[in-house]
Amino acid sequence: MKILVVGNGGREHTLAWKLANDTVKPEIFCTPGNAGTATLGTNLSYGATDLEGIRSWCADNRPDLVVIGPEAPLCAGLTDVLEADGIRVFGPCKAAAELEGSKQFAKEIMKAGGVPTSAYETFTDPDAACAYVRERGAPIVIKADGLAAGKGVTVAETIEQAEAAIRDALEDSAFGDAGSRVVIEDFLEGEEASILALIDGEHVVMLASSQDHKRIFEKDQGPNTGGMGAYSPASIVNDAVWEKVRDEVYGRTLAELKRRGITYKGVLYAGLMIKNDQPSVVEFNCRFGDPETQAVLARWDGDMLPAINGVIDGNLSDEMVQWKDNHSVCVVMVAGGYPGDYAKGDEIENLDTANAVDDTVVFHAGTALDGDKVVTAGGRVLGITSLGRDLPDALSKAYIAVESISFNGAFYRNDIAHREMKRLGMDFNKE
Repeated sequence: MKILVVGNGGREHTLAWKLANDTVKPEIFCTPGNAGTATLGTNLSYGATDLEGIRSWCADNRPDLVVIGPEAPLCAGLTDVLEADGIRVFGPCKAAAELEGSKQFAKEIMKAGGVPTSAYETFTDPDAACAYVRERGAPIVIKADGLAAGKGVTVAETIEQAEAAIRDALEDSAFGDAGSRVVIEDFLEGEEASILALIDGEHVVMLASSQDHKRIFEKDQGPNTGGMGAYSPASIVNDAVWEKVRDEVYGRTLAELKRRGITYKGVLYAGLMIKNDQPSVVEFNCRFGDPETQAVLARWDGDMLPAINGVIDGNLSDEMVQWKDNHSVCVVMVAGGYPGDYAKGDEIENLDTANAVDDTVVFHAGTALDGDKVVTAGGRVLGITSLGRDLPDALSKAYIAVESISFNGAFYRNDIAHREMKRLGMDFNKE
């Protein structure tokens, strides 16, 4: 069996790792992949958004399955292109991926379907947007409408910050075409959590809960990043919240999509804000989250392929997904300066030592091979992921592994899972 994984980040290394360990032991290809995926199979040279290149390779090599990791190729319609050639694809079609491709579209779906989310308005005129912000007050959230690689969101604590974010997007084109329209949302109070769900067009199977850490610095300070770490499960997602997410978020969203003639097949990520056991949707992603994927898939018990095939074939069932009782933690190591400018090409040392820590896997995100050396090639470089009998055990293993790795400018947060540890009545900072 041949499987092609599209993408080159931590999410894709994790997916390739999970699929490579399936009972059928498939042959793994990744495009373009990274230094981590190269240890599991063959890296190809096509970029994730090179639709014609990927289509051509698939036409010549006929993989049994293509798993699309990032949002950009999904929103560009890679699923549609490959399915037209008779290739089995895991990932939503272009119309369904618009849930992530356009914040405005996602808000329209939620509003029409009665999905709990914050109030919002959409603007292309900066003066009108600034006037709206002054009317609503701060804190307030400014989002580039399109795909901005996780950097198009500003949680403005003051009117001045909000107006600056608006003008950056609409006047200075800070996010290119993705920021030619902004969605301005009321600020949601509460605690964040993430839920991923597999969807076969009709049936929804929610995966284990997790919590991401978006801010670059400890105690959730500083600018947003693509994610500095995650843990699973997140106890803020209790049974009451779980049922509301199933019914009010996924059920209503799918019903509204179906009403519009859109069939969703793939994974759908709901970024949530939870207050008083009431979840509200902050955002939808049309793919696995990163670094939530590392934390969640580390706990997946058994094969993943039956569930993926169930999504594609429309016969997904709860029995296809089982979980280990362990807790998991992913700590992300980033390049110095991230999420701003950062260096590339620095050698990463002691990866074998870190991988030798019990129940630990070092997932590569922004890495590349330079001869025999593994070097940095992105802002988020590694996602060190550990399983433990409980959360403190998983944290201990992850940080032991993290501290053994070195590269120039390496940076990471010391307080991953700090809210959960506080709920347990324990010190949340390892130092």
